[in-house]
Amino acid sequence: MIRSTTGRTAAGGLLLALGLSTTACSNGQDSTDGAGSVAKVNGRISLTYLQKQGDQEYFVGEAAGARAKAVELGIDLKVVNLGSDANKTVSEVQAAIAQKTNGVIVVVPDPAVGPQVVQTAKDAKVALLTSDDQICSTGPDPALCAKSDLVPRVGFSGAQMGTDVGRRAADEFKAAGWNPAETRVIAAWKQDVTVCGDRVKAAKEAFGTVAPGVQTIDVATDNTPTGAQDRVAAIINTKPGVKHWVVVGCNDENVHGGVTALRNAGLSADNVIGVGLGAYLACKDWSGTQPSGMKAALFINGKDVGALAVQTMYDRLKNGKEIPAEAFAKTTMVDAASWKSAGVTCA
Repeated sequence: MIRSTTGRTAAGGLLLALGLSTTACSNGQDSTDGAGSVAKVNGRISLTYLQKQGDQEYFVGEAAGARAKAVELGIDLKVVNLGSDANKTVSEVQAAIAQKTNGVIVVVPDPAVGPQVVQTAKDAKVALLTSDDQICSTGPDPALCAKSDLVPRVGFSGAQMGTDVGRRAADEFKAAGWNPAETRVIAAWKQDVTVCGDRVKAAKEAFGTVAPGVQTIDVATDNTPTGAQDRVAAIINTKPGVKHWVVVGCNDENVHGGVTALRNAGLSADNVIGVGLGAYLACKDWSGTQPSGMKAALFINGKDVGALAVQTMYDRLKNGKEIPAEAFAKTTMVDAASWKSAGVTCA
């Protein structure tokens, strides 16, 4: 990922509200409802949704959910795919402001641009909300940020998701009857993404509580299937005595990549327990006739997050409702027998 290292300006305070003036703005906003609060919008609301990796199945669904909610609420919505270009994040925020958007919802490719994004929106008195990944107003690393300086976020509870994944993996492990000494847990994620760290930490803790005594190997990846596959393959080659493997991670990409690496190394599906997070890649294995090491996955529906983000911004701009620090969409654990009925769409 590209990191922006120039033009960063720290901005203190939680960006629940970005308007500092009580006079009307040129984008149709009327007076604010208090110092430091977002101005209400009398007319039609215009929003911009900036997404990293917009061609990924989850984010495709997120955009679809956002568009559907925008139509329902009578909002003008523009969705922009940022890819993995952190620098594009700032330029697209600037472009949205120039086009008189009332609010920006953003999934950043790199949290390091957070302070610059926050300051840019604040200077323009444009409402800002993040979805999925957190950003900090005062520094590049949300993990080191005071809670009061985190921009409000719509998404999923990383701790809860990780806990669900860890518990399911542990249940599968116990049902398999494996010897802990002959088993390793692979935990794979991009280690500078805060929400990934939250998920994986919770997964490891939950697994260890239910099934103690199994060693864990942390694997740094780029959160892609091929990246995870390559990194896990390298680990396998150094552990010839391990007979059984459990794979968890930040997302389906990490787990699917890990399971693929194990299969390519000659491990049978009976000796692999993968519990994904997303289900949009896990279901590809379940669509076939061959046994898979992908035993389950937590279904996170991007459509729900996109819709919730748009609704949250609408409530703030139209009705003056305070944006919560975090708002969560629901999740569902699925497997080969239940993924179709749960509404999972395969990538």
